[in-house]
Amino acid sequence: MTKRTARKPATRRAVAPKKRPTQRRKPQPGMLDKAVAALPVSEATLRKGAAWGVVALFVAAAFGVASWFGIPSMAGVAAANVIGEAGFRVEKIDITGLHRMDQMTVYSQALDQNSRAMPLVDLEGVRERLLKYPWIEDARVSRRLPNTLSIHIVERTPAAIWQSHGRLMLVDTKGVPLEGVSREAMPDLPLLIGDGANMQEEARGRLMDAAPRLKPLVKAATWIGNRRWDLTFDTGERVMLPEGEKEAMDALADFAENDRKDQLLGHGKISFDLRIPERMFVCCKVKPAPSPVGDNATAVVSNSVGTE
Repeated sequence: MTKRTARKPATRRAVAPKKRPTQRRKPQPGMLDKAVAALPVSEATLRKGAAWGVVALFVAAAFGVASWFGIPSMAGVAAANVIGEAGFRVEKIDITGLHRMDQMTVYSQALDQNSRAMPLVDLEGVRERLLKYPWIEDARVSRRLPNTLSIHIVERTPAAIWQSHGRLMLVDTKGVPLEGVSREAMPDLPLLIGDGANMQEEARGRLMDAAPRLKPLVKAATWIGNRRWDLTFDTGERVMLPEGEKEAMDALADFAENDRKDQLLGHGKISFDLRIPERMFVCCKVKPAPSPVGDNATAVVSNSVGTE
């Protein structure tokens, strides 16, 4: 009888549980990254601007140190030229605000420099030269790194035409002569006549504001003896005003009211003399009786009218 050998049950090896791969969290953008992304320019543009800013600060610091330690001017000029060769030199000129002046005139004044290197451009010198031109009331000149000179022009505005010694000149509100004008090309502006009349343009404007109804009817304003005004209307009639700004304004306002009520203008009068307070002297034309020789001369009659 054979013995059966008992088989030991096979032992299973324990299988280690599979490790789950660890998921790495994506880095979240910081506050600075969010702020940069919100800007309306690309990151490359920002990096480029930052680089130019660093260079500009370095240039400013270098010149500040040179000034502090008293480096000779020749050395400073040499350093500035080196900076210009590195790309900091005037290559473009940006002009704004120019309407009547020749643009090439502004270019020539801006480029009148001993050196085009940005640190050596004389900004104040350019401005002073531009202010010598009558049309330019003000000018602002600045550097725009790396290679642009920015010029903003404030031009004068023509306010009247000044007639003196047979010449016609455009002037602004301050009376500054701007340029000559021909009779055939006169713009629709008030006409000032007489020596020094151009310097009274602001006063003339205030005078006409006292009688706005008459303002469009005035053809010319003549400055008499550097002390008072005569106004010539488009009907050919003349109003002689008293001396003194307030006195002239009051007299013209009274005349405008009388003209509104009685239609003084446009009836063949020669002149209205308002130089005496509360009195108006009217000069008018009357045809005399025919003479034996057929003389058709026109007589001048002066009447005194109270304004009270």
